[in-house]
Amino acid sequence: MSVDVRAVTESEFHDWQRALRTGFLRTPVVSDAEVADRLAHADLARTLGAFDRDRIVATFRSFRQEVSTVGGGSLAADAITQVTVSPTHRRRGLLSRMMSADLAAAKERGDAIATLIAAEYPIYGRFGFGAASWAAEWSVDVRRAGLDPRRSGRPEDGGRIDLTDGDEIRKTGPEVHRRLAGLRAGVTHRDTRNWEQGTGLGHQSDPWREPFYAVYRSASGEVEGYVAYTADDKWDDAKQPVNTATVRDLIAVTPAAERALWHYLCSIDWIATVRSGYRAPDDLLPLLLPDPRAARMLTYVDMLWVRVLDVVRVLESRTYPVEGSLVLEVRDADGLAGGRFRLDASPAGASCVRTSASPDLAFDVAEAGTLAFGDESAVRLSRLGRVEELTPGAAARADLLFHTPLRPFSPDIF
Repeated sequence: MSVDVRAVTESEFHDWQRALRTGFLRTPVVSDAEVADRLAHADLARTLGAFDRDRIVATFRSFRQEVSTVGGGSLAADAITQVTVSPTHRRRGLLSRMMSADLAAAKERGDAIATLIAAEYPIYGRFGFGAASWAAEWSVDVRRAGLDPRRSGRPEDGGRIDLTDGDEIRKTGPEVHRRLAGLRAGVTHRDTRNWEQGTGLGHQSDPWREPFYAVYRSASGEVEGYVAYTADDKWDDAKQPVNTATVRDLIAVTPAAERALWHYLCSIDWIATVRSGYRAPDDLLPLLLPDPRAARMLTYVDMLWVRVLDVVRVLESRTYPVEGSLVLEVRDADGLAGGRFRLDASPAGASCVRTSASPDLAFDVAEAGTLAFGDESAVRLSRLGRVEELTPGAAARADLLFHTPLRPFSPDIF
């Protein structure tokens, strides 16, 4: 029998949640409280299921999102999440059908991009997504780091570190996060629900463990960063504490705040190791340590994936460090964003229009998202065969135009 792909109804949402858990290999038992909490925040028109008779065998959901661009602008995004196909129904085109329906609806709504966090790398390139940001994670041996623990709570710039709680983070955190979005591309918006769940309020999918919170205040008293972290309880055979502090969230909008918060974490009594959590690959860690070898990289991995739906809006939404012009041919097999475009860019702004002029560079739409957020080199992509250089030197000119001093950073998994 054929499988029907459509939006789910309220009465079907419990079964949809069970199918979601099955696809993610989680216990397929869903409480009424969880269903009620998730239903209150779900747009059922954007919650798709694949139905084989009366059983849901695939899930797909999207929601509205804002994503920061280079220079502090933002783009409306179609954020895709909770994508599963049950093991009994793989390789039947169900993901393709759900993705096509969602991207077409996003294009019709006027979203400039679609975004997602990929669990598996090879899946989403065939739908026009490209990796637009990457993340790194370090493990710091604090005994080797070389930081003076006596200065941990009294930064040399006149600022201070204060312990706090979730209530204050919910009040001060959103402004710090907004400032981060003005500094880096790839930052996704956090709404009230995100802040509440991130600080232990509302329904939690996993048992909640209250973290420690600390904020950095500048000499003028302004909050410029905060950290949430947990610690385990381990002792070695010599009855010495060898605990690990694990960062759950660290946002800093000035170099002073970033340095001070890492110094604080690496100076807590009984902490032998600090796990950084996902960080921007150009985080000040580990180079702020007197001995950078004390930080061992655990992870370097793709984070935010972007599918361009409107080339003009994407390229006009960001700033450019130098003046320059390029004619770009974007190939899109799905017909959502392809065409030939002339980009005229400068630090004062950019214009992007359709053109019939000969292209300087040609590439698939997946590379458009990767290049637009400034985290990849056109020269490198041309050497990989993913960008075609039709005018000699055009890839190098593109790198000058698209370069950004800070790499994109996407702190949140959605």
